[in-house]
Amino acid sequence: MSISRSLGSKRTQASSGSGDDVLRSRENFSLVLGGPLYQLLRRAKLSDDALLLVRQRILFISLFAWLPLLMLSAFEGNLFSKATTVPFLMDMEVHLRFLVAVPLLVAAELVVHRRLHGIGQAFIERNLIPEAAMSKFDEALGAAFRLRNSVLGELLLIAVVYGVGILIVWRHYTGLQTATWYATPTDSGSKLSLAGIWYGYVSLPLFQFLLVRWYFRLFIWMRFLWQVSRIKLSLIPTHPDRVGGLGFLANTVYAFALLLAAHGVMLASNLGNRIFFLQAALPEFKMEIGVMMVFLLALVVGPLLVFSPQLAQAKRTGLNEYGTLAERYVREFDNKWLRGCAPANEPLVGSGDIQSLADLGNSFEVVRGMRIAPVTRDAIVQLAAAVLIPMAPLALTMMPLEELLKHLFGLLF
Repeated sequence: MSISRSLGSKRTQASSGSGDDVLRSRENFSLVLGGPLYQLLRRAKLSDDALLLVRQRILFISLFAWLPLLMLSAFEGNLFSKATTVPFLMDMEVHLRFLVAVPLLVAAELVVHRRLHGIGQAFIERNLIPEAAMSKFDEALGAAFRLRNSVLGELLLIAVVYGVGILIVWRHYTGLQTATWYATPTDSGSKLSLAGIWYGYVSLPLFQFLLVRWYFRLFIWMRFLWQVSRIKLSLIPTHPDRVGGLGFLANTVYAFALLLAAHGVMLASNLGNRIFFLQAALPEFKMEIGVMMVFLLALVVGPLLVFSPQLAQAKRTGLNEYGTLAERYVREFDNKWLRGCAPANEPLVGSGDIQSLADLGNSFEVVRGMRIAPVTRDAIVQLAAAVLIPMAPLALTMMPLEELLKHLFGLLF
């Protein structure tokens, strides 16, 4: 008897512990609180459980990548050297990459963590997940956390950075094909300087790892949303947010604004070097800017489109059901007030029937105006601005600031 009580007690404790874990996972959703790098930063006292100490992380990572380049370039005489086309202090790309883009990538972690922190609980509080599908929702959360914490995942990212990002992309496509502080062209290929060795095998891989790690997190986010979209959600066609109750998802895209701004800085720095040192012109890069814009918007907004089939179905169903209800009501209203069926002692003035008719019409208009994606135009415009603003100074390469301001004021006034 005592043995059975003991076993029952242990089961109850295990069940309670498991339930607490599930509740915590719903309330503390995070794309960034996990993985080997996160654990390493915690041990180094550069982060905590709430991703604070962000200034310390930015300072350490940026200086670790940039400061050795400054010191080695000074040692080799490449700070201002006229023997190279691109001396270190004139290299716009390296300074913007490590002193602006890297801080943005690191700061974006805290913003994304805080903006998406309660996203799991939001689905529950809005009664979007049916009770029968709660286990599937919890499985989706658990799968996202396991992938986020994966050691193998980050090891593969490192392999991609060195195998593809450095040996192929940087060496053959993005590196400047001229004499620079980090490499000198030779008949057999580019010869790296001491600063170039640190740049090519430490600083640049670190930057690329931070970047592709964000792509990995966005993949986790997209996978989580796709798995949730496979659940038959309890959408309400008349919800005032015009997306069946999923309006809170539309605000999640703002969390990635700093990430997109970092991409804008990266693109601006790369184009700036080509404009200043290779005599290129900004209009030559319209295609690159356009492709980058489409790619980034698809990266951030695209995951929300997985709910479009359910939203479209909810809209069709809502139009049919509320249309049937409206037809029944207006027919009875017509018979009552226009065909002489109203009681003789019931006054028309002050009757609630007219207000109910108006309310029903408003409900039908809400259903008809329902969007089939939890995305707003304002969000797209703001995200596009986050990408383009860092590139705005490059417009000065096409015309002087005074002339540019005249054109702007001419358009405004």
